[in-house]
Amino acid sequence: MEVQITSENFESLKNGQQPLVVDFWATWCGPCRMVAPVIEELAKEYDGKITVGKCDVEENEDLAAEFGIRNIPTILFFKGGEVVDKLVGAQGKAKLDEKFKSLL
Repeated sequence: MEVQITSENFESLKNGQQPLVVDFWATWCGPCRMVAPVIEELAKEYDGKITVGKCDVEENEDLAAEFGIRNIPTILFFKGGEVVDKLVGAQGKAKLDEKFKSLL
């Protein structure tokens, strides 16, 4: 299950028990809409092991700025509260799954 990531809940999710994957996106972004179903599928597959969330860059400009998000979709991978990996642009399921596995 995906969570909506906002400036208010980000810190607690980032520092939670599970690794965190954040999909930075916007409603007008075509590639973001292409990758969304893949992220949703992986969120279900890794439910209970990895927290997966979406962060709308227009509603959370401070978070986008904090992580230097210039292109979307950008997917950040957090472990122990730190960014450990990053993917920019629409990615296929195999590539994303490989990154998810590396968090465990």
